Amino acid sequence: MNRKQQDVIDYLHAENEILKEQFEKKGGKLDLSNTQRRKLAMKGKKLGRKGLMQYASIVTPDTILRWHRKLVALKYTAKRRIKTDRQQEMEVVKELCLKFAEENPSWGYGRIQGALANLGYEVCDTTVGNILRAAGIPPAEDRMKKSTWTEHDSAEMVHRRCARRDVNAGALRAA
Repeated sequence: MNRKQQDVIDYLHAENEILKEQFEKKGGKLDLSNTQRRKLAMKGKKLGRKGLMQYASIVTPDTILRWHRKLVALKYTAKRRIKTDRQQEMEVVKELCLKFAEENPSWGYGRIQGALANLGYEVCDTTVGNILRAAGIPPAEDRMKKSTWTEHDSAEMVHRRCARRDVNAGALRAA
């Protein structure tokens, strides 16, 4: 198998992956992400216009080559504003980290990282620490020292309600 055949196979493989993702998400309507456009542009450029005319089935060869020209132009300018899927995911992770740290002052970096993992976001505890430091939120030990009486009283009330609920549930089970 020569290089040209391998390039065609790579392009068709990438196109099939993207089509499968799109049909699972949207049920037929194509709405490509920047990552998917970038993938097709890089693979399609290797084929050239003739190869794309023969094999491209999602979009026209001109569209794929236009995407590639935009990628090359962005590479050499300071206007690199394309958001990848991971960047968008990290924005959500940042919001969740800040929310968890504010609502649960006793949670350290590892506990927040575990809560994020339970939600399906794989990040390191060091990443959680970097996010919180950048936002000006101190580590858990320092956050615990700064709790107010109002926070303490509300936490105490929640604890008492939960204890009462447990006692009532036990009494109901016994009856």
